[in-house]
Amino acid sequence: MRSTGSLLGRLTALLTLLFGLMAGLGLLVTRVLQHTSPLTQEDGIDRSLAARRTPSETAVSGFFSLVGSTFVVIGVMLVVALVFRLVFKRWRESVFLVLAVAAQALIFLLTTLVISRQRPDVARLDVSPPTSSFPSGHTGASTALYVGIAVVLAWHLRRSPGRWPLVAVLVLVPLGVAFARLYRGMHHPTDVLAAFVNGGLCVLIAARTVLFAVLPDGLARRLDGGARRPAAAALPA
Repeated sequence: MRSTGSLLGRLTALLTLLFGLMAGLGLLVTRVLQHTSPLTQEDGIDRSLAARRTPSETAVSGFFSLVGSTFVVIGVMLVVALVFRLVFKRWRESVFLVLAVAAQALIFLLTTLVISRQRPDVARLDVSPPTSSFPSGHTGASTALYVGIAVVLAWHLRRSPGRWPLVAVLVLVPLGVAFARLYRGMHHPTDVLAAFVNGGLCVLIAARTVLFAVLPDGLARRLDGGARRPAAAALPA
């Protein structure tokens, strides 16, 4: 049985490795491969999308961009975490979701401190935040949130016929956010791809350290109470 200290140490080590990966990807994109194909062509996607904007598509992109914004992500996270606590009668799912989103935000902020990348040279439809273009914060946050929700529901609804359609809808949300950020001229394609990596790996890390983990007895009692624990074998140890 792992101690709480060893669990925190493992979480810290995994997030440190993820930060190293994200920083490494950022250096590759901005310092090593910036003058090579296909990176030299990727801004053509932004220019093409900007040249073909329509009022209706711009409105839809504005909605998805809002879905991935900081305040909406935090608000949805808190509401869903509360619903998980009330429905499942324990804290494990709620802590998992909050950890996934918070970890993504931490890695995003640390990465922008060491990677400086200008936003695409197109007309932008949103006010540019002061952070680097790499990676996309909206895309990473929505990936951690909605994929995290999808993981919880896929586990608890594994015998329900509506499981996969619901999961598919949730997974499509960050894809819509990513496309909206490209459409609105806020990010390069590699920015949103890196954000998928960040958000997706944060969900995996949170799942392996909280949701599907065999926790120390004291921590398990606090998170699970009298509820049945999820099978630790759902993911490999």
